[in-house]
Amino acid sequence: MSMAAKIPNVRWRIAALLFFASVINYVDRQTLSVLASEITDELGISDIEYAYVLAAFTFCYMGMYVVAGLLIDRWGTRAALSVSMIWWSIANALHAFSAGALSLGAFRALLGIGESGNFLAAEKAISEWFPPKERGAANGLVNAAAATGAILAPPLIVFLFEQWGWRAAFVLTGALGFVWMFYWLRWYWPPARHDRVTPEEIDLIERGLAEAGPPKRQIRWRELLRFRQTWGLFLARVVADPLWWFYLFWLPKYLREELGFTMVEIGLTAWMPYLSADLGGIAGGWLSGRSIGKARSAIAARKRLMLFSALVMPIGLLINHVGNSAAVVAIICIVTFAHMSWKTNLMTMTNDIYPTAIVGSAAGLVGLGSGLGGFLFQPYVGYIVQNYSYAPIFTTIAFLHPAAFGLVRLLIRQPLAAAAETPGLEGVKTP
Repeated sequence: MSMAAKIPNVRWRIAALLFFASVINYVDRQTLSVLASEITDELGISDIEYAYVLAAFTFCYMGMYVVAGLLIDRWGTRAALSVSMIWWSIANALHAFSAGALSLGAFRALLGIGESGNFLAAEKAISEWFPPKERGAANGLVNAAAATGAILAPPLIVFLFEQWGWRAAFVLTGALGFVWMFYWLRWYWPPARHDRVTPEEIDLIERGLAEAGPPKRQIRWRELLRFRQTWGLFLARVVADPLWWFYLFWLPKYLREELGFTMVEIGLTAWMPYLSADLGGIAGGWLSGRSIGKARSAIAARKRLMLFSALVMPIGLLINHVGNSAAVVAIICIVTFAHMSWKTNLMTMTNDIYPTAIVGSAAGLVGLGSGLGGFLFQPYVGYIVQNYSYAPIFTTIAFLHPAAFGLVRLLIRQPLAAAAETPGLEGVKTP
């Protein structure tokens, strides 16, 4: 890299790039969800077939998590996220050529393969660039970006649909990733190789890594499954994340088919739960970061916010008992706020628990749990919706987070820096 003037707080510019990558990730992911009713009607796709199309995405998304995590640790964040962005942007544009459930499912599978690397790379970058007290806020920003993408998607995609049709909407949203690539390749390097970072910022980052405490010996990828912390994070994602997958993929269809919203009303309304999710992610990450110190460790601070979030989730039961559309949307907003606060702190635990060198691989294994939960849940949703109603779904997801918190409390108690102090990991217990 050429010599250039030093600028302060480069890490927050990096966070901004990660933010916009996640916005694009969710805009591309949501294009099908927003247009689902139009596409399924035109192509003659049933609710069950639509569920299988979604399952194709989540299966490939899930399966690639482990591979993507390994590639991020091997290739580095810069190269790995570049490849991921190019892949999923092309896959999203290919949706325009769908002719039925089979081709739509195939393109959806390709999208899942590419999109799996985004949040893993973000976790790796945050681990490289941010001290522990700032990681919750940085992860909150990335999670807020996911919700921001979901906020922007309904009005943007409805506008593109109204102007040029649903096929053009996929092509135009797919082009966004190539604009982002220009800035990413220009700005992202590891801290030690970045020619714009100041010595003061390097010192802040290095002191943060020193405070986290490295493990006494190198941890290999295959050893991750020996840690109860890995199983706690993995199982918590399996149990809790189906709620987010449901709202992400089924909310526009629910608004149209159950509440009678028009496409324009969906464009004007469907972003609201994701704005509340944005706020939840930022608030949850910031509050847990503020709680670190004194008598509370990073992990204890994350757990405290997660408990509060989990206790809020049963409010979703009210959706089955209110007849007012505005009240339903308001309840969904509360639920998505609490979920993203939960998810931000769970994801940040990956940075708290694992050394930076293996964060990508660890995040890949944990993310596999999210994809697995979504994959298993989609056929259930399709069957219940087609044969009964949405009510059993809202009842089920109301209790997922309290159950997941029980797993977190049972299995996650300390970072690996503490667990790996004895040779051979004798102090580590597996479930």
